[in-house]
Amino acid sequence: MNLKNNFLDKVKDRLIISCQALADEPLHSSFIMARMARAAYEAGASAIRANSVVDVQAIMDTVELPVIGLDKVDYSDAPIYITPTIKEMRGIAATGAAVVACDVTGRPRPHGEQLATIVETMRTEYPDTLLMADTASLDDVKEANRLGFDIIGTTMYGYTPATEGCNIADNDFEYLKQVLAMSKAPVIAEGKIDSPEKAVTALKLGCHSVVVGSSITRPQLIAKTYIDAVNEL
Repeated sequence: MNLKNNFLDKVKDRLIISCQALADEPLHSSFIMARMARAAYEAGASAIRANSVVDVQAIMDTVELPVIGLDKVDYSDAPIYITPTIKEMRGIAATGAAVVACDVTGRPRPHGEQLATIVETMRTEYPDTLLMADTASLDDVKEANRLGFDIIGTTMYGYTPATEGCNIADNDFEYLKQVLAMSKAPVIAEGKIDSPEKAVTALKLGCHSVVVGSSITRPQLIAKTYIDAVNEL
């Protein structure tokens, strides 16, 4: 069995848990993220999605689960931040992560880099590494299809200027249904899936897998939902 099918088989119809904490968040630590991944593993997660080379390495040293790796880096000359350049793509791939995820939203990349060139380079240098497109629109899905990404994610839907405020669960998951109809690659639903019911619905609609992060692994956001509800009394 090739590596691509091996990863896709492992996550089919199962939950992937995102273990991420940014530099300004209280749990920012590769040690803490590795322990969070251990908790996800013990709960039955099929894979982990993680940010940064150090976190990916720490998690891979802690649990025997495949990892979708990315590297969030801000550049002054471009709006995208999820594994934005070939440098970050190579860095994550070099860890041995099964999948490297990157922004595929049609927006400019740092240093004028072109996504098509990045994909071609990755296919040459890391032929066994799967590439996941973090998309925000149907046009992005079309581009990911054209470039031959192995996995299509809905990750950026609701997180770009054009989609701000959107949620894949809106209108009975209408947007997700359109993505599923258009994508040539397995679709992983991700972004604002904040209940088990939404995760199950996404799978029943035909998603290959589902990523959940904030509602499981970001306690400051989880706590806020309770605090906001109590404060409304």
